Amino acid sequence: MNKIKKLFGGIDLSWKNLIIFAIVAGVYTAVMALIPGLKYTSFSTIVATYEVWILFGIIIIMNSKSNIDSALKCFVFFLISQPLVYLLQVPFNELGWGLFGYYKFWFILTIACIPMGFIGYFIKKDKWYGYLILLPMIFLTLVSYYTYFKNFTFDYPRYFLISLFCVVVSLIYPIVIFNNKTIKKIGVVVSAVAIIAVTAFVFANPYVYTTEIMSMVDGRDITEDYSVELEDDKFGEASIEYIEELECYMVHVDFKRSGHTKLIVTTPEGETKLYDLAIARDTFTIEAE
Repeated sequence: MNKIKKLFGGIDLSWKNLIIFAIVAGVYTAVMALIPGLKYTSFSTIVATYEVWILFGIIIIMNSKSNIDSALKCFVFFLISQPLVYLLQVPFNELGWGLFGYYKFWFILTIACIPMGFIGYFIKKDKWYGYLILLPMIFLTLVSYYTYFKNFTFDYPRYFLISLFCVVVSLIYPIVIFNNKTIKKIGVVVSAVAIIAVTAFVFANPYVYTTEIMSMVDGRDITEDYSVELEDDKFGEASIEYIEELECYMVHVDFKRSGHTKLIVTTPEGETKLYDLAIARDTFTIEAE
């Protein structure tokens, strides 16, 4: 724990080191965005959400020497790292320079780093108001935990690492940032209760991928006389439903997890048709046997 605590106040964060840190963070993020095999994994989440960048921001704040130093270093870090993320992707992305259209929001956040870095420095004062300043950062981290833990329950083992990361840092922040034992204890309890609540909510309201997957079998329109089921019901439930917008019956499926199973279709004549289903988050492929 002492080595971790050193990260939050024991680093020589010179301007040179800060710029190197920003370049490394930007390059790493761009690489994670460019590798197709990392899409929809814990490694690619740094491209889209805040939890890792919050950690970077806190490390900068805790290793700064004053409010002004904190504000300027947070600003410069994001001013370098974020454009670099987009710049390195330009040659490989079909949008080309148009990719920078997504940078507008991050540029606004970069400007906001000036007051956030200034105010964030008060976390170092080891006072209750410092913990209150830290709380929104923990909240945003737990918002990411909710998103990725919900994805994890559907698409296991994807998103396990980022879910674990969100849990660990939310518990560790009060311990390594504050010396006041009361703040440490209450901070850990608050984070733990929030983590338990989010976890319970996800299990009570799991992610379900709802879609219609076919309207015809062997060139014949599906009717209400057909019946359907998934070979393994752990993947979800299938039914025949009438879609008013399309004015036809279709196979409706509520997928509960990713993976491979079979769709079993029984015709009005009692004939059974099997289809291979490959399920992913928000997409699927189906092929007749």
